[in-house]
Amino acid sequence: MDTRRLQYLYELARMGSMRAVADVLGTTTSTVSQQIAQLSRETGTRLLEPDGRGVRLTPAGRRLAEHAHTILGAIDAAKLDLDPAAEPSGTLRVAGFATAIRTTLMPIIKELAADHPAVGIVVFEHEPAEALKLLAVDDIDLALTYDYNLAPDSVGPGVETLELWSTPWGLGVPSGDAERFAGFTDAPDAAAMFSAFRDRDWIGNSRNLADETVLRLLSSMAGFAPAMRHQADSLDLVEDLILAGLGVGLLPENRPRKEGIAILPLRNPDLRLRAFARTRAGRSAWPALALVLGRMNQGR
Repeated sequence: MDTRRLQYLYELARMGSMRAVADVLGTTTSTVSQQIAQLSRETGTRLLEPDGRGVRLTPAGRRLAEHAHTILGAIDAAKLDLDPAAEPSGTLRVAGFATAIRTTLMPIIKELAADHPAVGIVVFEHEPAEALKLLAVDDIDLALTYDYNLAPDSVGPGVETLELWSTPWGLGVPSGDAERFAGFTDAPDAAAMFSAFRDRDWIGNSRNLADETVLRLLSSMAGFAPAMRHQADSLDLVEDLILAGLGVGLLPENRPRKEGIAILPLRNPDLRLRAFARTRAGRSAWPALALVLGRMNQGR
């Protein structure tokens, strides 16, 4: 059995269509079909069966895809773990969101420059879905991603996760609108807070649907659908839109205060952003990657 062909089968089980596999692996549907057909001949087992105009895995195909997950991870681990005691070296490719890069990765980069000069780090700024796609096709070694506790991310099999930190988020509104809550001994719950702004326009994220998912969830608890009028990836732009009276949106509670903006805490339920370090299964034994993950684990 050619283990390289297991990658095609594994991705088909994960992605669901040959077109999606071809896009992820940068090849053609014809190549995907040929490789899986050859794998079927090598195993002497039928791996695919017709499903309408497409195909699906047979029970044997699904079992082999499960084994492929383990086999491919073991092969990666074997390649990377030949000498775990060796001095870390090589170029580590990291993609992630800006906050994690600045607060978690940059201090480690400075430390490595002094203590482990043989380790180089290349940085790409990407939102979680973008970073995970790069990780899936082996274009990066480490993805720094986030989700919200009210909109948890599902990364699927083949990915190892280290939780880094979490931080509370609230609702950013003009300061004048926050005065109505000043006399409360206890802050209203999240649904009541959202209800007070039901007639406003709302600001989502242009590159991550998790923000909008949270906004719609909490709004539904208050009995309305938010008018999602604006999208912004930059928190600075979110603040500018709020100051201009164009809408309200989510902001981290620990963000430095900006004149004219108040961040109302969201409670019952709380809203927290959670940051993660994600790697392909079996890769964390590579000394350079293990070094960085170890530093991140110490800093939690």
